[in-house]
Amino acid sequence: MHRIILLLSFLVPALLAADQPNVIFILGDDIGYGDISCYGATRVQTPNVDRIAREGIRFTDGHSSTAVCTPSRYSAMTGVYPWRKAGTWILPGDAAMIVDPDQLTLQKVFQKAGYKTGAVGKWHLGLGEGKDKINWNEEIKPGPRETGFDYSFILPATGDRTPCVYLENQRVVGLEKDDPITVSYEGLIGNDPTGKEHPELLKMHPSHGHDMTIVNEVSRIGYMTGGKKARWIDEEMSDVMAGKAVGFIEQHKDEPFYLYYATHNIHVPRMPNARYVGKTPMGPRGDSIVEFDAQVGIILEALDRLGLAENTIIIVSSDNGPVVDDGYQDRAVELLGDHKPAGPFRGGKGAVFEGGTRLPFLLRWPARVKPAVSDALVSQVDFLASFASFLKVPIPAAQARDSVNVISALLGESPKGREDFIEQGGGGRGGLLGLRQGTWKYAVPGNGIKRSPTTNTEQGSDSRGMLFDLSVDLGETNNLIDTQPERVAAMRARLNAQGGLNPEPSRIMGVQPGAKDRPTKKRSRQ
Repeated sequence: MHRIILLLSFLVPALLAADQPNVIFILGDDIGYGDISCYGATRVQTPNVDRIAREGIRFTDGHSSTAVCTPSRYSAMTGVYPWRKAGTWILPGDAAMIVDPDQLTLQKVFQKAGYKTGAVGKWHLGLGEGKDKINWNEEIKPGPRETGFDYSFILPATGDRTPCVYLENQRVVGLEKDDPITVSYEGLIGNDPTGKEHPELLKMHPSHGHDMTIVNEVSRIGYMTGGKKARWIDEEMSDVMAGKAVGFIEQHKDEPFYLYYATHNIHVPRMPNARYVGKTPMGPRGDSIVEFDAQVGIILEALDRLGLAENTIIIVSSDNGPVVDDGYQDRAVELLGDHKPAGPFRGGKGAVFEGGTRLPFLLRWPARVKPAVSDALVSQVDFLASFASFLKVPIPAAQARDSVNVISALLGESPKGREDFIEQGGGGRGGLLGLRQGTWKYAVPGNGIKRSPTTNTEQGSDSRGMLFDLSVDLGETNNLIDTQPERVAAMRARLNAQGGLNPEPSRIMGVQPGAKDRPTKKRSRQ
């Protein structure tokens, strides 16, 4: 009897732990399906990401909801397609927070299940109440805390946008009281030099846009003044953020935690640390992929060192498809060689084609998940419903309306994922939506724009609409729109039933009142 009691004393904590694994969601930025070596890249090697693929599940049909950043992050947190809400398109650095504090989020699901939650890295979901009300010199609310994060260390927007400072728990890090920060997306403020007026001060020159306030010898989108000692150094960014991520893991190693680690790699400006410069023949873009992989390795090493690897779920993905020239002269196009950032898929960042949302998508959980390759259709928008089901957290009515419980597919217990999925591309002011049903892909009629005028990324649209059979046409080259009228009608009806047929441009593009592309008419897509 004593032996049985002793055995149970060991088994019960282990069983409880298996019901509450730690979860780390590592989200890369602008990393395409073909940018990772376990997905076919040869001009760059990513051994740490490859390790996760080798020890976990590599999904071949995993998606973000949208082919650009802000909306895809919004949907991953909320379980809602972003085109349903105005204001969810690409945000300026002084935008109001677009996640309603009353909204159920993925991080709130973990909180309700007793987890400690942390966000480290790129935010780009807006902060406070917007440009005329936000004060960068005090605590900014609402912010990550109000969405469900107990701890946060973030970039407010992107590396190429002002303000170029870190926020820890919603306060600017290193801010001096006698050097207050002011940010403007309306026009020049203060005396800081701009890239447009002083290109001789730049170590990284813009190729289009990105010619406003200079920070760390790189000109940005938007203007700022003040906060001189608080401004980041791009080449140190990955080390700073990895250190904060590991610190969060160490602090909560004895309790279940959820960490959202949104790296800035490989978004522009691509300024890898000197340790990674020259690691690939593709210049800063390729070297930044190596730096991203190294960050994944730092997280893996911490888990191994702390004895947490066995019962920690790690998810690695990207926010949208790849872009090569995104606003700076980093020779990314010139040095690309035969590397295919989107792999076998057409398009990339901003595209309604598969290259816009089909991404690296991996999950490892040694305690439960067996290594495999899965072709289940899954999306980041499904994380909320899936983990809510796994953790037995109820979802209130009208919340996470587009999130589907695919936890069996995510854990490799079922080959079946979603029945269908709506992808959001760019393609001009009206935007484009595509519907996936199995291997069939339908895209709504567009205005014929073939490539982005700034990034040269193929976005594509057809005034008739587009229909592809991905089972035989993975590259979406043969438009079957005129040969399958019944299928087209059925898919249009399904899209309409979900509210996605011909949404108003202001909704799909998410234009915020007063948040036009104020100084950024030539800016990159993000």
